Amino acid sequence: MVFQFQQFQQQEKKQCFFCTSNMKNVDYKDSELLRKFLNPQGKIGSRRRSGSCSTHQRKVARALKRARFLALVPFTTR
Repeated sequence: MVFQFQQFQQQEKKQCFFCTSNMKNVDYKDSELLRKFLNPQGKIGSRRRSGSCSTHQRKVARALKRARFLALVPFTTR
């Protein structure tokens, strides 16, 4: 049995947007930035898709929930 390892080559790991731009906090009022971390259905994107580190992914999730509550970002799309 021969495995094709070419399919499973490791791709270049994404860098955390917040770590590379040296941002300490995620602002819930910056709705344009937060929309980058939503998928087309309005759900919070995964770390694998966004490339965020675990610390900043938790901060993004918290900021998105706050922004949704204040109607800065929609809960869902139609």
